[in-house]
Amino acid sequence: MGLRDILPLVAAHVTPLCVAGDRLFCSTPRGVSIAGDPTGERRSWAQPLCPRNREMTNLTRSLQAFGTPDFETTLKQELAGLGPDALRLQQGLMVGSVSLGRDIEVMLLRVREEPGRLAVRAGIFFTSVLGGCACADDPTPEEESNEYCELELEIDRSTGETRIAIVQ
Repeated sequence: MGLRDILPLVAAHVTPLCVAGDRLFCSTPRGVSIAGDPTGERRSWAQPLCPRNREMTNLTRSLQAFGTPDFETTLKQELAGLGPDALRLQQGLMVGSVSLGRDIEVMLLRVREEPGRLAVRAGIFFTSVLGGCACADDPTPEEESNEYCELELEIDRSTGETRIAIVQ
C-alpha cells in the first residue's frame, strides 16, 4: 500500500497539502506533518500554517544576560530554540512552501536600548521545502532550500515578554 492508496483515508483526519516523492505533507491542528519518510519515521513540526495560538514569547534569559558578554550567545540560543512557529518563519518564506524546524541559525544585526524595552533586529537562517505534485512524470525532486529572513524583536525590559515581527 503506497501513499496514494492511503490518501483518502488520511483526508478524513487531516488536510493533505501535497505528496512530494515518497512523503505526504499534511496540515494538522498541531502543525505540518510528513508521513512516509524513507527512514520509516513519522516526523512532525509543531508549526500550524495559520497559527491560532499567538502566545507571547518570553526571553527572560536573554534579558537577564543583557549588558554581559554572554548576551549575544544567550539571545541566539534562546531564539533558535523557539522554533519556526514562534519566530513566524512561515511568513518569511521566499523559496519553499513549508518552513522546517531544524537548523535554525541566528545572526544579530542590531541591538538598541529604548525606554522600557530592547529593540533587536536579527537575521534568521533556516530551511524550507517546496513539495511538488509527485506525479509519476514529475521531474521535480523534493529538496530542502536555504531561507533567510529578518525579524524585529521588542523585548519588554521589566517582564521579558517579546513581540516578534517579520521585516518585509
